[in-house]
Amino acid sequence: MAAAGAAPPPSADPDLTAAAFFDVDNTMIRGASIYHFARGLASRGLFTTGDLVKFAFGQAMFRVRGNENPEHVAKAKEMALAFVAGLKVEEVVTLGEEIYDEVMADRIWSGARALAQAHLDAGQRVWLVTATPVELAQVIARRLGLTGALGTVAETADGAYTGRLVGDLLHGPAKAEAIRALARVEGLDLSRCSAYSDSANDLPMLSIVGHPYAINPDSELREHAREQGWQVRDFRTGRKATMIGLPVAAAAGAVAGGIAAGIALRRHYRSH
Repeated sequence: MAAAGAAPPPSADPDLTAAAFFDVDNTMIRGASIYHFARGLASRGLFTTGDLVKFAFGQAMFRVRGNENPEHVAKAKEMALAFVAGLKVEEVVTLGEEIYDEVMADRIWSGARALAQAHLDAGQRVWLVTATPVELAQVIARRLGLTGALGTVAETADGAYTGRLVGDLLHGPAKAEAIRALARVEGLDLSRCSAYSDSANDLPMLSIVGHPYAINPDSELREHAREQGWQVRDFRTGRKATMIGLPVAAAAGAVAGGIAAGIALRRHYRSH
C-alpha cells in the first residue's frame, strides 16, 4: 500500500499527462534513506548502535535479495518500522525534517536532482516512489520541491506507530501497481511518463513507462538497459552530491490534490 503527499507544483504551464517517477535510495540519494534516518534516531538515543548495525544488515540483505526470497521480504517488512514503534507520527515527521538537514541533504545526487528539476521546468509533476516510509519520503519530496511521494505505509493507533505495516512494502511490482493507480487518479499517460532507478528490483516500474532511465545502475539493471536501449546515467564517479534544499511551503491546492491522490490509492489497494 502506498500513500501520496504533495508539494508545490512547477511554475511552467502544466503538462497534465506526463510525469516522472524517481526511486530514492542510490537514485536520488547516496545510500539508503531509511538507514540515514535510523542513524539520526540512534544519535538521539532512540535506539542503540547495535540495533543500528542489525538494521543496516537487514536492509542490505533486502536490497540485494529482497525480490527473490519471500523470507527476506518478510524480514525487511518486520524490521522496516519496528524501530519507531511507539513514537508519535508528528514526532517522526519533525525528526525527519531535522535528520534530512543534518544527514541527507548533502547526499542528494546533484545529477538526479537536475533531472527531476528538468521535468518540473517542463511543467511535469515528479513523484518519489520508494519502499521508504511515506512520511520520510514526503519530507524528502518537500525539501526537493517535488510534487509528492509514494511510500510504504506504517500502521498507527492514537497518533503513534504500532511497529507494523499497512499492506506490503512498496517494492518491486508493488511500485508499478502504485504508479498505475496514481496514473488513473491523475489522468497520466504512462507512455509519456519517465521513471528512474538504480536497481533491477525496479524493472516492473521502469517497464511500464515510455521513458525508463537507469541511474547509477547495479550490474543486472545496466545489462538490461543495454539490451533494451534505455538511457543510463551514472553520477557516482568523480562527482559529489550537493546540498539541495528548496522551500517547503505548499500551496493549499497542491496539498488537497495530494490528499485526494492518497485517498484514491488507499481505496484502490483496499479493493484488491
